[in-house]
Amino acid sequence: MHAKFRGNVKALLFDLDGTLIDSKQDLVLAVNATLRSRGREELPADLVASYVGSGAPVLIQRALSGSPDGEEVQRALQFFLAYYEQHTLDFTRAYPGVREALEQLRDIPMVVLTNKPVNISVRILEGLGLASFFQAVYGGNSFPTKKPDPLGANTILAQLTVAPREAVMVGDSEVDVQTARNAGMISAIVNFGFGIHNRAAYPADVYLDRMHDLLPIFFNSHRQLQ
Repeated sequence: MHAKFRGNVKALLFDLDGTLIDSKQDLVLAVNATLRSRGREELPADLVASYVGSGAPVLIQRALSGSPDGEEVQRALQFFLAYYEQHTLDFTRAYPGVREALEQLRDIPMVVLTNKPVNISVRILEGLGLASFFQAVYGGNSFPTKKPDPLGANTILAQLTVAPREAVMVGDSEVDVQTARNAGMISAIVNFGFGIHNRAAYPADVYLDRMHDLLPIFFNSHRQLQ
């Protein structure tokens, strides 16, 4: 067990896309529908997926490429959000084992902190039957700044009265590692997500092959205090 877990883990913060849910196909389809609406060529799925993680405005800015003016970005963003809201659950599913792991972890406070718009995030979690596992869901428009700025994480931990060193940020990208670092939290990164992660530059404290791998980490940290 990693040295940082030699204490009492009191809270878990989760990213959403690429961590709890496999939303890649719906995001790719929504981005490419947006590009078609602007008279632009579609992009390969893996390229679009590599743009996910910093929020919808950044996703669309990257997808448009070049130097689009502010008006084009705004119109494209409005189209994307409207289209995506109608297609959030066409293909999106929870990753295998996520529901079972959350069920076993439900005695610990769990919160979603994503850069995705909060209304869409809540709708997806409710649609997949996952919302009840979480005390709260915060999106990219819930705070003045997005991840990796620590404001959201620090605000959540203050509300939970949990010290950062006693909380884990679970995600799939370097944005999540940076968020954990900036907030003073432990970082746990899943190996099955689609977020971009330069592991040499942003190594996580622990890597998870499946969400179930959180269980021994959490329960072992509590046994050491008994």
